[in-house]
Amino acid sequence: MISFRSFCNTDPPAIAAIWRSRAEQLGLSRAASPDVFEQLVFSKPFFERAGLILAFEEGRPVGFAHAGFGANENNSGISTALGTTCLMMLEPGCSESDVAAGLLEHCEEYLRGRGAQVLYGGGMAPLNPFYLGLYGGSELPGVLDSDQIARTAFENGRYREIERTRIMRIDLNRFESVIDRQQMQIRRQMVVEAQIDAPTRTWWEACTLGEFELTRFEMVPRGGGSAVASALFRGMDPSGAKTFGRTAGLMTCAVDPAYRRRGYAVFLLSEAFRQFQRQGIMTVEAQTLETNLPAVNLYKKMKFEQIGGGGIFRKEG
Repeated sequence: MISFRSFCNTDPPAIAAIWRSRAEQLGLSRAASPDVFEQLVFSKPFFERAGLILAFEEGRPVGFAHAGFGANENNSGISTALGTTCLMMLEPGCSESDVAAGLLEHCEEYLRGRGAQVLYGGGMAPLNPFYLGLYGGSELPGVLDSDQIARTAFENGRYREIERTRIMRIDLNRFESVIDRQQMQIRRQMVVEAQIDAPTRTWWEACTLGEFELTRFEMVPRGGGSAVASALFRGMDPSGAKTFGRTAGLMTCAVDPAYRRRGYAVFLLSEAFRQFQRQGIMTVEAQTLETNLPAVNLYKKMKFEQIGGGGIFRKEG
């Protein structure tokens, strides 16, 4: 017999155990523990126990799914107009199809009850309330390609994949800066400044990134003036570990419209990578939509390699 209920305070060990039962699945953090879940999930100010559903088979916990919401337009609070079942995890050997279908149905009931007019499957900015640092890479990728149980559950539930993501990685041991006339000219005109332990800039950033070490790089004219490009990275290692060879995750890379398509993003990232090398950071991960051709081309030029992918699903009808 399969039963479902919402989260109770005694559930974190069971949730961590279900997560660890999928330890071989690509894209899942192996650092998951009740303490890590508390830090990255349960402590969020918008966490609601009714949105986290557990499944039991013959009284034993065998799965969970978590539904939530993204930020409003000015990132000062949540918006319940759009909701997503951002994660689904099942223990191997359970009645997977029945458990997954039941979890998804309960998540949909919760989301609609809170006012959601459109339902999604998978977490991806701006619908990224939980599990950054536990699932995917530098950002939440929607539903990972390796997450076949969740993908099948959404497809069977009349969801359609509407966006594809690429998870990219570069090994800084093999990184070589692009050297050409354009890059040399930018170097004469611009300087890149790093802000270590950078503060978050909105309420939503504080909620979703506040547990991570952030580094912001800004490109400014040598003679002074406003930044023409910026990039934000987060530490991707548990508890801000300072071990050699650690990884940074690229969260945003933005160039002022007046300076786009002139090599500024390449220069900014190259300078950031050189500083990372001196700090012992040897790997950088990034993510982009497959339809974002400027970003795809930038990462190709920088010699990133694709290491995975995912997609965001939307309920049909």
